[in-house]
Amino acid sequence: MFNGKNILITGGTGSFGKKYTEIILSKYKPNKIIIYSRDELKQFEMQQTYNAPCMRYFIGDVRDAERMKEAMEGVDYVIHAAALKQVPAAEYNPMECIKTNVNGAENVIKAALANEVKQVIALSTDKAANPINLYGATKLASDKLFVAANNMVGQRETRFSVVRYGNVVGSRGSVVPFFAKLIKEGAKELPITHPDMTRFMITLEQGVNFVLKNFERMQGGEIFIPKIPSMKMTELARAMAPNLPQKIVGIRPGEKLHEIMCPADDSHLTLEFEDHYVIQPTIQFAHKSDFTVNRLGEKGKPVEQGFEYNSGNNTQWLTHEEFLEMAKEFI
Repeated sequence: MFNGKNILITGGTGSFGKKYTEIILSKYKPNKIIIYSRDELKQFEMQQTYNAPCMRYFIGDVRDAERMKEAMEGVDYVIHAAALKQVPAAEYNPMECIKTNVNGAENVIKAALANEVKQVIALSTDKAANPINLYGATKLASDKLFVAANNMVGQRETRFSVVRYGNVVGSRGSVVPFFAKLIKEGAKELPITHPDMTRFMITLEQGVNFVLKNFERMQGGEIFIPKIPSMKMTELARAMAPNLPQKIVGIRPGEKLHEIMCPADDSHLTLEFEDHYVIQPTIQFAHKSDFTVNRLGEKGKPVEQGFEYNSGNNTQWLTHEEFLEMAKEFI
């Protein structure tokens, strides 16, 4: 579906954007892939690897509505990956986080509508489900904006959906490279925030493929959540360093014991499919859809009232061997 099409990725020089570009170039023949981001050095570095004739590099910030509108001219598909993601930085610089994650989301939506983009998928996070920190709150606001945007399309074919997933193994700031660094430096112990803490685990490639699949599935207004395995942080540390003792250091500010991706409060809106969940929009003014059957013909069914999908009550758990295979390039 991407052959001959124009694709724009906001925050495209990040880990998601690079992997997405790699996979698109290997599987499809797009007309243009537009990398939209504000860091000229990261764009220059990415250009050294991804320099196919279809590649375009646009300097711009999602906070800049006019530049965003210019960049989206003639674009068919948009992936909105740009965000301020560091929890402590967001707490210390709240308005900066709001300007990028909330105002930036609004600018992406307005630019997509102005240019009649076919489909837009915004990347979300588990922290947007029952948020307890500012970053999560801004991403919840962003999710709501993208879902509600489907009620603003009028006669346009433009549709907006959201993809939400949790901890990407090996991503910047994640625990795997942090532990790997400590082990390499000869640490005598590994810090664990809480003995019961769990996290969902997904690879970058799995995340990108899930996003690609949802362009085919989406009708507009859905929040897509993949079914992925969990792991206890104590087991993750044991898998990486079986002989190192662990030191409990306490939960950090803004951190949860378990990640939530489908909150219990949304159970009346949640549908279960074979390999993913869908949270339906709370309001549909126009273009009403039956979300129990997606555009690929896959069928979902409502979950039980009060159902919550979190990393602690998950039915899929990674073994040490499965985790090490998943994380091998970062260890």
